[in-house]
Amino acid sequence: MTPTLNMVLIYARDQQKTADFYAKFFGFQQIGGADDGLIELRPPDGSGGAALYIHRAAKSVKLGQVGVKLVFAVPDVEAFKARSAKLGLVFGSTHQGDGYTFANAKDPDKNNVAISSRPFRQR
Repeated sequence: MTPTLNMVLIYARDQQKTADFYAKFFGFQQIGGADDGLIELRPPDGSGGAALYIHRAAKSVKLGQVGVKLVFAVPDVEAFKARSAKLGLVFGSTHQGDGYTFANAKDPDKNNVAISSRPFRQR
């Protein structure tokens, strides 16, 4: 059996605020309430991506570490940046990779998030 990544757990000071962020800017759908202390978010439109689970962070948890970055695949980074800015999320400069572009931002708990066209690059 080969394991697959099917969820990412995010620690948050305000669970609902963080869940609302991923729903508003990335199209995730909240499933139910905060069952077992977790808020479950499913990827948009059955995209098959990993689910997000928002867990209340203990006071001792240091948020905003740089060890993990959530990267969302988008075919057009500039169009997504423009749409997000209208909704209130401003991404940083667009960077050029080998045949793709990407840009970075932070969620409400200062976790790193990015958008990238890498999965759509032509080789």
